[in-house]
Amino acid sequence: MGSHVFRPLWVAIAVIILIFVVRYFMVPSDFGIQERGFTYGFHRKSDESEWAGIKAKYKGRDYCKSCHAEKYRSIMNSKHRIIQCENCHGPALNHPVNPPKLVIDRKRALCLRCHTYLPYPGSQRSRIEGIDPAKHNPGISCVECHNPHKPDLELAK
Repeated sequence: MGSHVFRPLWVAIAVIILIFVVRYFMVPSDFGIQERGFTYGFHRKSDESEWAGIKAKYKGRDYCKSCHAEKYRSIMNSKHRIIQCENCHGPALNHPVNPPKLVIDRKRALCLRCHTYLPYPGSQRSRIEGIDPAKHNPGISCVECHNPHKPDLELAK
């Protein structure tokens, strides 16, 4: 074999060795998930205590249920039961103390994330009723006509 075959091979081997050398010096020794049998992970073991001190922003729908039982029942009997309350109402980190009332995102874009028609017949996404935002009441908020807690009913205009 001529050198035209060996030169690229040596270059490839040198690049691989260079990657391992750089990794050895750049990646911290506690990076990864060693105790579960995996070599790699996207966190450092020494950072876990720091992350444990950060308060969670989202509390989940069970937190909302105790004070908002009627809204909770309404949403759980609708097609929107798979959506967490905080997706529309924002994180409940300091609620009900500060703010006393959560800010509701009434922007059209929030609804269109799921309700814009997408022709994906093989996915679960195709089962959601979709609209063409350019034709279906453009320029107005969806909640002017639709109640998100009772999505099967349309509000009277």
